[in-house]
Amino acid sequence: MASTSQTSGINAAVPDAATQIEIYRRMSLISQNDEASRRVIRSGRLMMPYYSGKGQEVIPSAISVNLTDEDQICTIYRGIHDMLAKGVPLNDLWAEIAGRVTGTCKGKGGPMHITHPKSGAMLTTGIVGSSMPIANGLAWAAKLDNSKRVVITNFGDGASNIGAFHESLNLASVWKLPVVFVCQNNRFAEHTRYAKGTSVDQISKRAISYGMPGYTVDGNDPFAMYAAANAAITRAREGEGPTLLECMTFRFWGHVFGDDDFYMTKEEKAEAMAKDPTILFRARLLTDGTATEDQLAKIDAKIATDIEAAIEYALGSEMPPVSELTTDVYAEAGVF
Repeated sequence: MASTSQTSGINAAVPDAATQIEIYRRMSLISQNDEASRRVIRSGRLMMPYYSGKGQEVIPSAISVNLTDEDQICTIYRGIHDMLAKGVPLNDLWAEIAGRVTGTCKGKGGPMHITHPKSGAMLTTGIVGSSMPIANGLAWAAKLDNSKRVVITNFGDGASNIGAFHESLNLASVWKLPVVFVCQNNRFAEHTRYAKGTSVDQISKRAISYGMPGYTVDGNDPFAMYAAANAAITRAREGEGPTLLECMTFRFWGHVFGDDDFYMTKEEKAEAMAKDPTILFRARLLTDGTATEDQLAKIDAKIATDIEAAIEYALGSEMPPVSELTTDVYAEAGVF
């Protein structure tokens, strides 16, 4: 099977006006939620590790509009943008971040382990690369069910260098699993520059070894991302097997909020932030006449209101009772 490191081989599906506006809504949600998260931490209202998805809004937004409610995603601890795009409710998400019993995991998972199967967010893992073999299991279940479910597995460029990546791509190809491997290449594996840890210039080229299509996509271009996602998801849904998408992007606030970005230059960070994908896409929607300022302003305002309500809901919710320490575990209390 041929594989390419460009998007030229993709059937370029184009989102209609309503879909473009929906992509923007999800991008605005991710961007505004990120600002709120950093504000809450700085104010001292919550103390938590926070992995910002700012700068990477396009990728999950353009992917998720191609998904159904039944489709599933697996993501990593840097994947709050993936969860929001897939539809994890704000109240449940913020309550989990705040460690409250009303959270997605009763406050026991925290920001690194948000899981919400009702919306298709099946897993958030704190172990690098471990989302991929689990996604294969979910995709195998979809195949056994004779369903049309598709599974998206998100990971960073650093995860492409561990064994689980290679094992998962191989098995997914052998079994023609309905899974799309989405590498969100933000150019840094934690605090290490891409070239210092990865021998190949494009991760998409690794798809060749496993007999599946691989594409490198501009992950900050909503139209390119929509086309790539549409082709990969359609291929998976039709039983033709997996695809590897390498989505090029840039993270604005480092690996974890509070790090000093010593591994990147001030110039490259400033250049990336000057091309904020949410701001640019908003401007394009207005320039193209796809949306009006009033439309987008109403979308932005509703999101801002919803986020503030979710924060207050979370902070006003109860902490988990002590009994939760022995609830939802593999052994009954006292039986070890």
